[in-house]
Amino acid sequence: MFVTMAVFAPALGPTTVDQNMRNSYGYETKYWDSDSGSVETILVGDANLGSLSQGNDRNIGPWTYDDYGRFHPFGTMQDGSDLFTFLVVGSRISLVIGVLSVALSASIAATLALTSAYYKGRVDLSMVLISDAVMAMPQLLLLIMLTTVLRESWINEVYSGGFLLALIFAFTGWTYMWRSIRGPALQISEREWIDAARSFGQRPTTIMRKHMLPYVTGYLLIYGSMTLGGAIISIAGLSFLGLGVAPPTPEWGRAVNLGQNYVRTGSWHISLIPGILITLVVTGFNALGDGIRDAIDPQSDSAGGETAGAGGGA
Repeated sequence: MFVTMAVFAPALGPTTVDQNMRNSYGYETKYWDSDSGSVETILVGDANLGSLSQGNDRNIGPWTYDDYGRFHPFGTMQDGSDLFTFLVVGSRISLVIGVLSVALSASIAATLALTSAYYKGRVDLSMVLISDAVMAMPQLLLLIMLTTVLRESWINEVYSGGFLLALIFAFTGWTYMWRSIRGPALQISEREWIDAARSFGQRPTTIMRKHMLPYVTGYLLIYGSMTLGGAIISIAGLSFLGLGVAPPTPEWGRAVNLGQNYVRTGSWHISLIPGILITLVVTGFNALGDGIRDAIDPQSDSAGGETAGAGGGA
């Protein structure tokens, strides 16, 4: 459902982001005015001002129409814009940033793990020291510092700051994935076919790509899918704090932040609905990781086996 929301975001929303929040006064909408008994025309921005959700007296809740005949599946936000449109477009932002950060982390982790497993010795020791140094730093504080320092840079303008977030997540989170696949990579490097490839004069890069990488790909899929959920909730957390994706680009954490003052009022939906969606998505990606692990390694603990199997196709 989350991927469907992200892929078909423009078609699912009852309006567009441009009409909904970016240039609402540049569009008009028609509605039936019961007082005058005729069809009237009003600017979308003015219609939003008449559809605010700011408490019990001024509220357009989920699955209702406003006074201008516009349907709002999740209600409206505090500025009168449609919450459903905000969330479906925000799901695309979260998914793109999450997938990009996980892909970069997996690439870095796989490259370093295969290199350290092949050469061992000082190379492996250097990788361990570097990963320990990165893991010793508090990740949340590091994310906040880097997003603040690089906020004025040109790279923050790419994809409304999403590309910068993906890079930061990748270069601060690769250590956990590297730790997960380092052991299997070391095991593979001791197999007979690796020694045979060396004796035939194959280059180290060829050996790592053709004879070692396929046996750690399963681990990358498992930990990558689990890391994706963590990346999405981290993106939401930074947006909640006012960092990360630059406004007015929709992001789920920003919706939670905008509606926190109305949680105890009739406009509870502004924060509660995106909060529930974040929980479901993160839980879903964690369950996906467990499912991939069970499919790759049927003898693992989660699959009901007595002992953990080799995993990863090894």
